[in-house]
Amino acid sequence: MEDKKEAMKLENFKYDVLNQEGTKVREYDLSKDVFGVSYNQHCVYEAILLAQANSRQATAKTKKRSEVSGGGKKPFRQKGTGRAREGSTRAPQFVGGGNVFGPTGNQNYKLKQNRKEARLALKSVLVEKVYEKDLIIVDEFKFESPKTKEFAKVLANLNAKAKVLLVLEEEDGNAILSARNVKNLKVVRPTAINVYDIVKYDSLIVSAAALAKIEEVFK
Repeated sequence: MEDKKEAMKLENFKYDVLNQEGTKVREYDLSKDVFGVSYNQHCVYEAILLAQANSRQATAKTKKRSEVSGGGKKPFRQKGTGRAREGSTRAPQFVGGGNVFGPTGNQNYKLKQNRKEARLALKSVLVEKVYEKDLIIVDEFKFESPKTKEFAKVLANLNAKAKVLLVLEEEDGNAILSARNVKNLKVVRPTAINVYDIVKYDSLIVSAAALAKIEEVFK
């Protein structure tokens, strides 16, 4: 599978466009600038690593000896006890004392990826979705009013898999409202797609207008 992914490159740039009933209505000419690249596994790996690292919050924190309570009085006299000298119960070796090398709450987990690599990673996962037939292009979404039940029927007609990433334009208001309560479905704008979401979700459903926007932005 790894060798196949490394050699993955589209030869046919024609792709079926379906209506809401799941019937083919025309063909879409995929942009060679976006879908004409070879799959780059390393760039995809770095993009996913970056997404996970940048979503990590530095909430872990322990208290140092200056932040714990107590320690105002010397625990025992300096000499004559046979014990080591101690000046405060806030020292790390005491129960309830401060932590020495614990997290401070200022950790920086941010990673960076240069623009060319980031775009190559995005194009690579889009090529993979086409290669695996997990990209579903819908001519347009028409809903007279927001109805989750109606949108669930559309998903069934399109033979969408369990987890769906839906890419819609701002104008598809009723479709967005209809889809937002569907389980295991995420709605994003064309300019907000990212490698991690595309890999995470099984089916990528886009309107023809949204796909044209993606090609315009990322070519």
